[in-house]
Amino acid sequence: MIRTYKRTDFLFVAVGAFPGAVIRWQIGNDLLPNIIGAAVLGFLVALPLKRNRQLLIGAGFCGSLTTFSGWLLTCTELIEIGNYFSAIRLLTLTIVLGALAIFLGFSIGKAIKL
Repeated sequence: MIRTYKRTDFLFVAVGAFPGAVIRWQIGNDLLPNIIGAAVLGFLVALPLKRNRQLLIGAGFCGSLTTFSGWLLTCTELIEIGNYFSAIRLLTLTIVLGALAIFLGFSIGKAIKL
């Protein structure tokens, strides 16, 4: 499927990405930003928001706040130094808590009547 984009779509994604990236950088770990991003994204998809807001918050903010590559890099570094337990714990916590967070965010979003 080929998607069509408006010029302003890129602007909304870029504007949303800036605060997400700064917050991620300031938090300095992988677990918390991924859980927050999952909760916000779950909340977002449950709401009937206009496309611009979905791009701003979903693709922009949540996309830059969470990062699959950074999470896996941290896990790889933990394995590299022989800290297998911490790597498995980070993988497990991120998946389990992320799933719970997205479900919670989605449930809250569905409960809101706009």
